[in-house]
Amino acid sequence: MSTATTVPKRARPLDMSFVTRRPSVLAVAAMVGYLPSVVAANVASVLWPPMLVAGLLVPAGTLFAGAALTARDLLHDTLGVHGVAAGIVVGAGLSAALASPQLAVAGVVAFTASEVLDALVYVRLRRHSRLGAVAASNAVGLVVDSVLFVPLAFGSSAAVPGQILGKTVATVLTLAVLRGTGLMRWAVRS
Repeated sequence: MSTATTVPKRARPLDMSFVTRRPSVLAVAAMVGYLPSVVAANVASVLWPPMLVAGLLVPAGTLFAGAALTARDLLHDTLGVHGVAAGIVVGAGLSAALASPQLAVAGVVAFTASEVLDALVYVRLRRHSRLGAVAASNAVGLVVDSVLFVPLAFGSSAAVPGQILGKTVATVLTLAVLRGTGLMRWAVRS
C-alpha cells in the first residue's frame, strides 16, 4: 500500500488581462457595434410596432438583434472569452434597464441563453471556417433567442417565425459585409 501523498493541483487563475490590456481599434469597434445593436433591439421592440413581412409578424427589434449575434462573434475574436462574457453581462444589464419589465425579463433570459450558446458554437467551429462558424453560431443563437424571447415578451408564439426570418436576413447581410470587407481575417484569440 502506497503512503505517498498527492499534492492537489493548483487552480489556474482567472485571466483578467482583457481588462488591463489596451484594446485594439478593432476590439473597440466590435464592442461599439455589439452594445448599440443590443440597445437598438430593445428600444425598437418597445417603441415601434411589429412589421408584417410576407405574411409573417416580425418584431421591430429583430434585425438589430440579428446583427448583435454577428457582432458578438467579432467581439470574441478581438477580446477573447472574458471580453465576450463582459459584453454579455453589460448587454443583459442594458436590456434590463431599457425595456418594460416584461420585455426586460424576456430580453435578459433569451439574450443570455442565446448569446452563451452562440459563443459555445462559435468557439468550437471558428478554427475550421470563420464564416461557417458565424453562420452556424448565429443559426443556433437566433432560434434559441426567438423561441424564448417572443412568448415571454409578447405572450404568444405568433411572431417566432417572423423573428427567425428577420434574424436570418440580418445574419446573411452581416456575413456579406464581413466577407466583402475582409474582416473575417482578424486574428483569432482564444
